[in-house]
Amino acid sequence: MRKVEVQSYNPLWVSKFENEAENLRIILGTEIIEIHHIGSTSVPGLNAKPIIDVMPVVKDIYRVDEYNEQFVHRGYESRGENGIAGRRYFTIGGTDRTHHIHIYALGNPQIQRHLAFRDYLRTHPKVAKSYGDLKVELAVQFPYDVSSYIKGKEKLGLEIDRQATEWAMGR
Repeated sequence: MRKVEVQSYNPLWVSKFENEAENLRIILGTEIIEIHHIGSTSVPGLNAKPIIDVMPVVKDIYRVDEYNEQFVHRGYESRGENGIAGRRYFTIGGTDRTHHIHIYALGNPQIQRHLAFRDYLRTHPKVAKSYGDLKVELAVQFPYDVSSYIKGKEKLGLEIDRQATEWAMGR
């Protein structure tokens, strides 16, 4: 059973992202176009679960499947699309997850959605604080119920996503 643990922002999350990005470059090589640090650990000052979300952008999403054996050999668990068409999703660490890897092909609209969400929170600290405070409250309320934790932050997350999309389109 995974424990929901939310921590204060940790600057070491940046180096954990960079190390994982390097591992992904070794596995996927020239298939990678760029790699982004996304999710709450990518927003300075935001309370977050200490799981690093990494988003590689690749030339061809179907070619990623050819690397599954290399991913597994390096300790990743392949979860296929995991509910989002056009994505390849991997986790590391089993019940003590350290990283979530969200791979998309260039042009997938999920890329811009993730980046807008991250950048919106980076430039709107009051919104980020509200989101982080909610996550702390939910982690205390549901320490061993990941589904309830996720459901509890869903409404605010969707509202931030909507605001972030409008904000990004207006830039």
